Amino acid sequence: MLNVLCYFLLALAAAGSALLPHSLAMWFLLASALTFLIYGADKLAARKAWRRVPESTLLICGFVGGWPGAIFGQQLFRHKTQKQPFKTYFMVSVVLNVAVLMLVAWRFAS
Repeated sequence: MLNVLCYFLLALAAAGSALLPHSLAMWFLLASALTFLIYGADKLAARKAWRRVPESTLLICGFVGGWPGAIFGQQLFRHKTQKQPFKTYFMVSVVLNVAVLMLVAWRFAS
């Protein structure tokens, strides 16, 4: 259920950003803010022994554009900063997201 909620909120952020000016910038802002909140909620759940957000959901939220919020959340909440292989998968997802963004920007610039 928690997983479904995360994806529902991500879909709402996508819909909201599509309706706003500067859609891509708004998407990164909304996805980052949401991902930051999800990291904070997951850290709280870890401390309280509640149901956790799956790592795959955290990675997907970062990959689709929420990685700036994920990095901020990781540092502020001291969450998922040491755990391997999550850390490696996260960095790969950031590099892939930036590469796709650069490819799209290059494609539309020509």
